[in-house]
Amino acid sequence: MKTLKEVKVGSTAKVVKLHGEGAVRRRIMDMGLTKGVEIYVRKVAPLGDPIEIHLRGYELSLRRADAEMVEVE
Repeated sequence: MKTLKEVKVGSTAKVVKLHGEGAVRRRIMDMGLTKGVEIYVRKVAPLGDPIEIHLRGYELSLRRADAEMVEVE
């Protein structure tokens, strides 16, 4: 299992599954991270948190803890 946190800068990944429960999972889905979406990792902050990604035509900064809940291929 590979998570979004492990994707290297400049790489593209596809969302396979969302982990987590309740409000946390709903918040991730509301940001546009749903099954089948292509994600491009643009930047990672110097200390590793947050991660800036490009999806669905917009930029999104995501905390590392949230990125761990997104399984990608």
